Amino acid sequence: MDYSKEIRERVEFIQDYVHKAGGKGVVLGVSGGKDSAVVAALAKKAFPQTSFGVIMPCHSLQKDIEHGKLLCESIGLEYIIVDLTAAYETLLKSIPVGITDISKANIKPRLRMTTLYAIAQSQNALVLGTGNRTEITLGYFTKHGDGACDINPISDLTVGQVFDMARELNIPKEIIEKPPSAGLWEGQTDEGELGLKYADVDNYLLTGQGSQELIEKIKYLNRVTEHKRRGYAQFRDYKTL
Repeated sequence: MDYSKEIRERVEFIQDYVHKAGGKGVVLGVSGGKDSAVVAALAKKAFPQTSFGVIMPCHSLQKDIEHGKLLCESIGLEYIIVDLTAAYETLLKSIPVGITDISKANIKPRLRMTTLYAIAQSQNALVLGTGNRTEITLGYFTKHGDGACDINPISDLTVGQVFDMARELNIPKEIIEKPPSAGLWEGQTDEGELGLKYADVDNYLLTGQGSQELIEKIKYLNRVTEHKRRGYAQFRDYKTL
């Protein structure tokens, strides 16, 4: 893959989409991970003066906050920090029924997306998504949370390709070299939670090759998370499935 060409075309894609929507720039959440780092770098190239990053800690690891700041400062991206911890705790206390730990965890990305859209609308900007092809295929994202956006310039890139593009964009090595993680708890990794190696999933997506067990698991995860990628089901569509 010619990453220099890919970067140029993705920057043009962001610019064209925003201009067609009558927008003036873009807003994105900066998590301290490789996906948001790549999208942030593309955003800065697309709209040097009107791209904006938002770091939104919510019982987050301090390392991720520091990496988010490092990324923004390294590429010259304007950013703010919005601490959502109090809002998260207040919402939990307001819900009158018991909810599971995973449900609680998914509130965080939904609060973040609410924050991003409030800021974007106030600035006549669009919200950039940061999900990659591998995670989207597996359904490894929060519906109406990090899965929501106006534009996603990396949705066709596998995890490995995102890492390669990050190197082409000179993303700080501290971000590139750490294991992919949603930062849900200390030591949590995406691969550990999924029970899959990203390299194996990437290889299947790019070549169609893999063990039968791997292929069956990927297809299963893809099938049961289809509702996340569709957004919502309509009755007439359902009748024709």
